[in-house]
Amino acid sequence: MTILKNMLRAGVLAVAGAAAAASAAVTAQQAARLGADLTPMGAEKAGNAAGTIPAWDGGITSAAKAGFPNFKSGGHHPDPYASDKPLYKVDAGNMARYADSLTAGHKALLNAYKGTYFMNVYPSRRSAAFPQRIYDATRANAATARLTGAGTGVTGAIIGVPFPIPSQGVEVIWNHILRFRAEIAERIIGQAAVTRTGAYNLVKFRDETMVGYSLPGATEAALDNVVLYFIQETIAPARLAGEILLVHETLDQTLEHRKAWLYNPGQRRVRRAPNVAFDNPGTGSDGLRTSDQFDIYNGSPERYDWKLVGKKEILVPYNAYPLHSNKLKNSDIISPLHINQEHARYELHRVWVVDATLRSGQRHIYKRRTFYVDEDSWQILVVDCYDNRDQLWRVQEGHSINYYEIPTFWTTLELTYDLQSGRYLALGLDNEEPMTVNFNARRTAADFTPAAIARRGTR
Repeated sequence: MTILKNMLRAGVLAVAGAAAAASAAVTAQQAARLGADLTPMGAEKAGNAAGTIPAWDGGITSAAKAGFPNFKSGGHHPDPYASDKPLYKVDAGNMARYADSLTAGHKALLNAYKGTYFMNVYPSRRSAAFPQRIYDATRANAATARLTGAGTGVTGAIIGVPFPIPSQGVEVIWNHILRFRAEIAERIIGQAAVTRTGAYNLVKFRDETMVGYSLPGATEAALDNVVLYFIQETIAPARLAGEILLVHETLDQTLEHRKAWLYNPGQRRVRRAPNVAFDNPGTGSDGLRTSDQFDIYNGSPERYDWKLVGKKEILVPYNAYPLHSNKLKNSDIISPLHINQEHARYELHRVWVVDATLRSGQRHIYKRRTFYVDEDSWQILVVDCYDNRDQLWRVQEGHSINYYEIPTFWTTLELTYDLQSGRYLALGLDNEEPMTVNFNARRTAADFTPAAIARRGTR
């Protein structure tokens, strides 16, 4: 199989000259900016001229620096910014004053839910930080990473983000896909598909992720084109419990798309699941999100043309420690039409704006999507999703925190608001769980095979 992949890779690279040329690696002079006027991840190190966005000072590099030296992985992370007070509140009455820093989606939410939806804006805290080895690999990638095909794969990159100084939109999206979250993570999370009245049934997942791409000592050759292994086991409610999804995510999707398998507890067998991608419905989501909206965006970028609009200062969800707190119950967060906005924190940050338009001949329920990507972490924070009538349909938010014991910056709660139905999906609820994210789990590739999930399902 590896020989076949190498033969295919050679063929792909032979016909991908135009794409490779358009995605030429940066010069040594450009790469030298990383860690100088740019952060090691490629963000502008300086604050903005108005002083409303501070300079990056390294972020929160440890639990001790967060102020919680005794914190243990798997717990609910105490808020290092608990003493912050909102600077101002954006609502339907004053949103025109802040129009330049609002996304189309947030404007729509403010207008749609005038009596209840608002955004508390706090001091901007550039908390994102990553291990030194991620910074070192990112700088090395800057000189070697290239797109393959029509942007559907990446070569010449490992461990760090591939394009810290991007020149096109699809490079920004690949930075999100390949960003460092952790080497291995295990978590139990809840997903609530909320009706207009605020009613919901909680679906609970145990998911396990091993990012081969990010493992210490990883090489592109050793990956055999698989960058990420993922298991999602449904553990509640009883009628869905026992279903297990296994995914192998690929680096160069011009060679092969992701592979997926599903264990069905009723049949007690594993079968290939070819439709866990693109706009197929997400597991247990009641049709409120697509498969490629998990982790805000995942999978092959092949169905869209990706335009790099540029960088803007935007109000985005950030440092969402209250939404991750065990001091709240799920019922404290879930409310009709949208979450209880008293617990949401927004900050002004510089984000990369990427506009994705459906390619000719391709299909997806979203004709266009606009992504707002954090410059400090490459985490997508907000997405505006448009239907085939060019009407704004859904708005995604990635409420994120620095998991400072690693450190890494990742979502703690993903929201998908459906403006047309008045419903929404909340994914990542862990407030009532004894364990949030366990970064100390031990896994190998052998734990992520069809045979392994069959054994889990029958034990």
